[in-house]
Amino acid sequence: MTQGERVREIRKSLGLTLEKFGEKLGVKKNAISQIETGRNSLTDQMTKAICREFGVDYTFLTTGEGEMFVDSDDDFIEKIDRIMAGESDIRKNAIKALVNASTEDIEALDRLIDLYLQAKNEKD
Repeated sequence: MTQGERVREIRKSLGLTLEKFGEKLGVKKNAISQIETGRNSLTDQMTKAICREFGVDYTFLTTGEGEMFVDSDDDFIEKIDRIMAGESDIRKNAIKALVNASTEDIEALDRLIDLYLQAKNEKD
């Protein structure tokens, strides 16, 4: 199945017309039709927009592997609670904070960890 065919499958599973699907992405229905028929390639920007706007799994859209849609944040948080049953709230909240952290937050944490490890190595 091509990426265009996967876009059509996603759109149909959401019950959206070409026009409504395109509106959500800021393009005209003709642009979506061109992608679905394979006349135009799916750009990286459009791929990311589809994933973000409709909760589509990036791997599914680009390769056809995996599930069409990703779990919602609420579903994911609920899974964390189930997986970490019996753990302290501090541990659960630490994992949830990382899940909800922005890329900038994660990068800042990474820099802090690097600084900590450098200081520890200098001490040893």
